Formats: sequence, C-alpha cells, structure tokens
Amino acid sequence: MYDMKDPDAGYEPIEPVRPPAGAPNILLVLLDDVGFGASSAFGGPCRTPVFEILAAGGLRYTRFHTTGMCSPTRQAMLTGRNHHSVGMGTVSDMATSAPGYTSKRPNTAATIAEILRLNGYSTAQFGKCHEVPSWEWNPMGPFDRWPTGSG
Repeated sequence: MYDMKDPDAGYEPIEPVRPPAGAPNILLVLLDDVGFGASSAFGGPCRTPVFEILAAGGLRYTRFHTTGMCSPTRQAMLTGRNHHSVGMGTVSDMATSAPGYTSKRPNTAATIAEILRLNGYSTAQFGKCHEVPSWEWNPMGPFDRWPTGSG
C-alpha cells in the first residue's frame, strides 16, 4: 500500500489506460453540404473509392438527424445528444445567453473523442469545427476546445 509519508512504501506503478485487445480503429467523417446519397459509398453517383473501401470494412450509419447548420449537427453527432441539450442551437459564432444557444457544451456531455481518449484511444479532430463561442478562443488556444480541432 502506498503511503506518501513513507518513502520506502511500495506501490503498483501507474499503467496508462489502453483500449482492450482487438479494439477497432474508429474513423468518423462528417462533411458539410454533401447530399446523403451523393457518395458512391452510399450508392450515389459521385465516385469516392477510398470511402467505399473504408465503408466496406466498417460500419455505415444511415439514420442521423441533421440540423441544416454545421455546428449544431457536429455537436449532435459527436455527443450523441440533441444539439440544444449541448448548448449548440445555432452556429457557435452566433452564440447568445439563451438556454440551448450558448455554444458551451456542458461538462455532463462528453464527445465520442473524449470518451475514447479516457479509454486509451489516441484521438484527433481536424477541420472547421466551430465548437466553442468566439470569446473562448484565440490563436494561442486552448487547443482542446478550439474552432479548428478538438479531440
């Protein structure tokens, strides 16, 4: 048992959390302004051979409610919750103090990246994210909740 007052006390070393053996790799792709049936990976006319290969070896989700706006749709996808319940009733640049429109995700709603990271996955997010109100970011960060990357 570890006792910080006893320098000779033995204790188990802290091991980093790792995903379970055989855990799948996860790639979540969210594109704005692309029709559901446009990609050939979903039977559409636009050839996307790499997406076809990725989709053939994984899962394709075909039931998801989009909001018609990037920030709310992204937050709903990443948290699995209604966009208003995570403070993203509109695009984050239009945040207000009204409930559901603050662009501030409550600490009771984690993203899939946060959950995976806490379970040993290495995570990253790239692109135009718009996940925080404009007064919370600047070019110096913080980069764990930044408009162009979170994860």
